[in-house]
Amino acid sequence: MQTLVLVLDLAGTFVFALSGGMAAVTHRLDLFGVLTLSFAAGNAGGITRDLIIGATPPAAIDDWRYVGISLVAGSLTFVSAPYMSRLHSSVQILDAGGLGLFAVSGATKALSYHLDPVPAMLLGMLTGIGGGMLRDVLVAEIPSVLRENLYAIAALAGAAVVVAGHALELPATPTALVGAVLCIGLRIISLQRGWQLPKAPLSAPSRPDVPPIDHSDTP
Repeated sequence: MQTLVLVLDLAGTFVFALSGGMAAVTHRLDLFGVLTLSFAAGNAGGITRDLIIGATPPAAIDDWRYVGISLVAGSLTFVSAPYMSRLHSSVQILDAGGLGLFAVSGATKALSYHLDPVPAMLLGMLTGIGGGMLRDVLVAEIPSVLRENLYAIAALAGAAVVVAGHALELPATPTALVGAVLCIGLRIISLQRGWQLPKAPLSAPSRPDVPPIDHSDTP
């Protein structure tokens, strides 16, 4: 279980760090900004998860591999900036990959700390959406989880597969792969087909009443 969590965590860190670096390049940040955004996107969700379940110090800080992978991903996006700037849509694909990997790794680690099924699913979702949220906030955008198609729902679905597989005592690795594929697939299909959760209806803004002009005193 620990090996599975580590592999999923490192893979998710790399993919999300790439998406953070690409977002930084798109917004014309300097080298420090690219590396900072790569680390933030790649590790925010995992750090939040570890702090909630009491796995301190968080793995992203305690294990040099997390920092190293984030810096490598950021450096790759920086040196290939002329090409990355043309691949804005690729950020969403990488984001979907990181979302799926982190959703299942978060749920898997939560289960290893003996959390109940529902908290484990929620923690998996939080692990998946945390990095993308911080990345968007740092570049002054509304986080994707609050405005885009089936973002948190996809992460929750992937985490639910892991929790269900654990309850049924299925092998952990295949179950995690199925959960990641489901999450990534839902996210990408929702982007392609425009699937969205319902939004609150807004009425057309009404103009304030303007009192009529009194012309009685006009000469």
